[in-house]
Amino acid sequence: MTDTPLSFNGQVGLITGAAGGLGLAYTRLLARLGAKVVMQDVGADRDGEGRDPDRVARAAARLRVEGLDVTSRGLSIDTRAQCHALVDEVLGQHGRLDFIIHNAGWVHYQPIEDIGELQLERMLDIAAKAPLWLAQAAWPAMRAAGGGRIVLTTSDRALYPQYVQHGLASYAMAKSAAVGLMNVLAAEGEADNIIVNAVSPVAKTRMWGVYGEPDELHPAAVAPGVAWLASSRCVQGGWVLRASNGQFHATRAQEPAGVSYPRDLQGVAADSVDAFDAVWPEIALPAIEPRSRQHALLP
Repeated sequence: MTDTPLSFNGQVGLITGAAGGLGLAYTRLLARLGAKVVMQDVGADRDGEGRDPDRVARAAARLRVEGLDVTSRGLSIDTRAQCHALVDEVLGQHGRLDFIIHNAGWVHYQPIEDIGELQLERMLDIAAKAPLWLAQAAWPAMRAAGGGRIVLTTSDRALYPQYVQHGLASYAMAKSAAVGLMNVLAAEGEADNIIVNAVSPVAKTRMWGVYGEPDELHPAAVAPGVAWLASSRCVQGGWVLRASNGQFHATRAQEPAGVSYPRDLQGVAADSVDAFDAVWPEIALPAIEPRSRQHALLP
């Protein structure tokens, strides 16, 4: 712990999906803390359709009126080449890239019978592939600079069965993939001080059909936790930060004590289907009464 105020002076960050909602809130706070922020947004509608690159330009102009150091890019991040081009542009202009917050995405409801390859691939392109390509592009520069911070976005709609909504199979699939990606990037980046985490935010934005300032669940109430994850104060990766209504809770999958993976799971033994059937209640019990505390606070 330190009494020194958190500052991003001299740092450069890239925030995707920054024209409104959570991305705009992240941008405003980080720029107020001293960061130079590059705001990316293609200006898609709430279903991911259409393009209006002027939307992010207008948002950036409003922030500059507040005296904040931000620029905007309406470039797409649908492909590896586009993600690399965006990062290369940021590095070419600023000479450094200290943090990336991948916030871009949308919610699109489709019953399981209606999901097609095109819709699924588009969801995966932005929610799961884009953060990989952005990280890949920034990795050499972050390593050379002595480190960096990357924050991905997941969702409680994917993480917890009780919050699942019908029609969100593609969305939940992509958001779950982001957690797997985060785990691997956190492990790969640790030695180079590239710290990778994820946020699972809840806020009333246009994804909820809310335009303008909401009456509750404000995007700005999520931003402090995300800004901290993007800062040098954050020195551990592999966490999912649940953030909602000004409250924060960090979680990640934890093995019970005593597990020696993969030969000893400290589980219930069963040597046949009938034996498994007989002990299923005991096998499933930890899901109801965990053997170890599954949630922990960030140290």
